[in-house]
Amino acid sequence: MNGVLFFDGACGMCTRSVYFIRRLDRAGALQIVPFQQPGSEERLGLDTARMYTSSWWLDATGQVYGAAEGVNAALSAALGTRLPLLFYRIPGVRQLQDAVYRWIAGHRYRFPGTTPYCESHPVAC
Repeated sequence: MNGVLFFDGACGMCTRSVYFIRRLDRAGALQIVPFQQPGSEERLGLDTARMYTSSWWLDATGQVYGAAEGVNAALSAALGTRLPLLFYRIPGVRQLQDAVYRWIAGHRYRFPGTTPYCESHPVAC
């Protein structure tokens, strides 16, 4: 399950999170791209306002997953197992993860992180 994880490159917490997921990627199945990178909207088929609401996973088949589902899909690719995505799809787990994700995404600039990706890689943004 190869793909691309699009994230908010201006967010330090988001940058720290994708670096963590990338460290888990043993198979090289994961790419990370800040959604500020030109062309991201077209690749995802989203408008700018919607794109900024969460992170996004674009798998090799062209399927797009957002928010908690997208993070679980990226974890599945990084770990080389569909278990995170299957766990997410258990009734009740999905609703809980979605609620937690929405809250965190809405407050993401308040959390500690690292130097935002777009500050350390300005050419990519």
